[in-house]
Amino acid sequence: MARRFKGITDTGILRSVNQDDFYIDPDGRFCIVADGMGGHAGGQEASRIATTTIRTYLDENWDAEIGSDELLQKAIWEANQDILDDQDAHPERADMGTTVVVLLFRDEEPWCGHIGDSRFYRLRGEILEQITEDQTWVARAMKMGDLSPEDARNHPWRHVLSQCLGRRDLQRLDIQKVDIQSGDRCLLCSDGLTEEVDNEEIFQHLLAEADGEVAIQTLVEVAKNNGGSDNITIVLVDED
Repeated sequence: MARRFKGITDTGILRSVNQDDFYIDPDGRFCIVADGMGGHAGGQEASRIATTTIRTYLDENWDAEIGSDELLQKAIWEANQDILDDQDAHPERADMGTTVVVLLFRDEEPWCGHIGDSRFYRLRGEILEQITEDQTWVARAMKMGDLSPEDARNHPWRHVLSQCLGRRDLQRLDIQKVDIQSGDRCLLCSDGLTEEVDNEEIFQHLLAEADGEVAIQTLVEVAKNNGGSDNITIVLVDED
């Protein structure tokens, strides 16, 4: 299958610094979105370390005789350790961390790995599905039935992460094999998009605009028009 990638990042309306980062492999093997936190310098550095370490590890070990799930898991663990090492070297960034979502295509099998609340969606036909599950306090409360989706959208704790990179107590990574078929459209994004644009709006714009570049530009503009409270980063993958 031919695979087309488009990516964009925008500071948004209210932030003065972009703490997001993304990377698209020039050979179309993988893509990464990271959303940093911990102050201007800390957030920028955490997301940069995550994307740099993951892409370097995948590049250097792509042909290793290990499964794609193990390869992806090791790359993300390596990113966590590199952020911890940077915290040790720079105490002023001790509270920095980052979310990350990675989509990998290897041996004709797509895999996704993620930490935090950056998301991976798949549009197939006229169905948009959120493939990743947010690692947040609100998502956990919804899963337990303690919070409705309507209440969750405006809950004051909706940004409280249960996991992120840059923590010594990181317990697990979410690594999953995903089904991607010809004609599917995959979207990776930071929560700067999903905070301002609900799933129905995302669905409508992805469905309406065949040109990937126009689709992601439109989504960014919608997010900014709806408030633009955070940095907005999107990577779109079209399977032809």
